[in-house]
Amino acid sequence: MGHRACAIRQLSRRKKFPTPSCLQAGRNARLIFCHINRPLLNLNGGVRSLSSASTSPSPFRASYPLLTPSLGKYADATRYLSPHPHNNITPHIASLVGRDLHLRRNHPIGIIRAKIQEYFSSISRSTGTDYKIFDAEDPIVTSQQCFDDLLIPPDHPGRAPNDTYYVTDSTLLRTHTSAHQSQHLRSGIDAFLCSGDVYRRDEIDATHYPAFHQMEGVKLMDHYLVEGANDISGEEWLKSPQCQLVESDLKSTLEGLMDHLFGPTTRKRWNGDFFPFTQPSYELEIYHNDEWMEVLGCGVIHEQVLDLSNRSDRRGWAFGLGLERLAMILFKIPDIRLFWSEDERFHVQFEEGKIVEFQPYSKYPPVFKDVAFWTCRGDNKSGGNEFVENDFFDLARSVAGDFVEKIELIDSFKHPKTGRSSRCYRISYRSMDRSLTNEEIDALQFKLRDGCPSLGCELR
Repeated sequence: MGHRACAIRQLSRRKKFPTPSCLQAGRNARLIFCHINRPLLNLNGGVRSLSSASTSPSPFRASYPLLTPSLGKYADATRYLSPHPHNNITPHIASLVGRDLHLRRNHPIGIIRAKIQEYFSSISRSTGTDYKIFDAEDPIVTSQQCFDDLLIPPDHPGRAPNDTYYVTDSTLLRTHTSAHQSQHLRSGIDAFLCSGDVYRRDEIDATHYPAFHQMEGVKLMDHYLVEGANDISGEEWLKSPQCQLVESDLKSTLEGLMDHLFGPTTRKRWNGDFFPFTQPSYELEIYHNDEWMEVLGCGVIHEQVLDLSNRSDRRGWAFGLGLERLAMILFKIPDIRLFWSEDERFHVQFEEGKIVEFQPYSKYPPVFKDVAFWTCRGDNKSGGNEFVENDFFDLARSVAGDFVEKIELIDSFKHPKTGRSSRCYRISYRSMDRSLTNEEIDALQFKLRDGCPSLGCELR
């Protein structure tokens, strides 16, 4: 259900974890959404070819043992790369769809998914609630599913193409697994878990990646438990004992999940939050490695969401969490890019059903390169689009794939006469598997510089 904003605490925000010893663990633990992109990046100076998508994110051949990527039924780049004027999906992103990391039994993401499903299966025997499992939903959803059905306002930044990957003007790569909530409720299902890969344009560092994985959980309460609230709504509903019962069931269920994952002595605390599709809303934190960490967002399903799902006669709760976030904590994995590695030295460390500490197998030195450019005029009389940082990050990922470890803005200023803004970024290139040479990184850096004018930038 996870850049912060004021107003509605912007569901698309990317809230970083505090840094526990060896890692800075991920984001997107909340009932989350995202933002969206602008013009299609044209990296080759012409019309992008559908055949330009690659199944490998690295532009150079590796000398270490690689596994053959396991591809699912949605691994078809032609579904995501199209000439539609609103399409902003790059070949790099298209190559990630259908990798199905959450379904690999010996992969950290798959192990965490299975452990969560195991917990809900175990409590179904005592609660009588049978959670239906969905873990192979189509990643292409409509804006109706992703936003309208969840009461995301038309002007919410989560709908802007600066942060979301659009296939057409009305279809997109889901930004959260909550996009499937209403469809399953409409089909008559009362309790379910939905996991899958989700996509957002994002900054570049060890805890952010444009593709990640989430799990959504939903439960509608039995009629007899909340029948006293059949004819009430709004504030009356929120103050009712039935609403408090739903909230209590939600919190006890999720506290049990944390005990299952982190141990029965885990300290927990609840904080109030805001999501358009739940009311009231909460975030759950646990005390781990001597600090409090947010692990998920949740709440009582908003009455209007139930109305839109043709379930206005029911009451229930929903939660959402990020699988990478939990995996980085539990396995102590320091870099989110590792989840996408096909290096055998990574994969041999993990076994179905077991939580083990990741053992780094290499630490190669980074190569630093800077790039500086002018963006469009401050008054925009040049006719160009306003510079969007995520466009630049997408360009870098499209050029260098997972060799890009981090991008930092190290200098910026505005010219007092022309009104133009200048930006200088430092790019850290590092392979997790081998040493990179200045020569090969220079080649990537020149290609990145050549792509900057497509963003309306003028190199300095």
